[in-house]
Amino acid sequence: MWEYFLVFLGAAIPWLEMALVIPLGIVTGLNPFWVVVIGFIGNMVTVLVLIIGYDKFRLWLAKRREGQEVKESKRSERAKQLWNKYGLPGMLMLGPILIGTHIAAFIGMTLGASKKQTTVWSIISIAIWAIVFGVLTALGFDLFVTDI
Repeated sequence: MWEYFLVFLGAAIPWLEMALVIPLGIVTGLNPFWVVVIGFIGNMVTVLVLIIGYDKFRLWLAKRREGQEVKESKRSERAKQLWNKYGLPGMLMLGPILIGTHIAAFIGMTLGASKKQTTVWSIISIAIWAIVFGVLTALGFDLFVTDI
């Protein structure tokens, strides 16, 4: 049970996320189905918290940065390029592998996406990527098993 809680916790942490946690969970011998489900839930919980608390978070961030020069990170620049090219669906679908789900959702909302749109596309994206990471990891490690 403890290992699955760590999967949940790891998937919830913005810079670890499911792209790292799901493969690690499966490699360590946990049930791939439950790792994918718990990884999805862990990642989705913190993205939902970010979406729901976006207005308060934005005010907090503005106060924190007050008087400071704000330099855009490479992730922010990449997110804006994705937004301009693919819109919210494209940015949130590519987010988990390029900039992270939390950053993609936050920047999408910053650039004008509604909370509802961001939630729907986040659910779709996180679900698809959790399944992809889980299936590829499970299949990848089955390829190395030999029956000698």
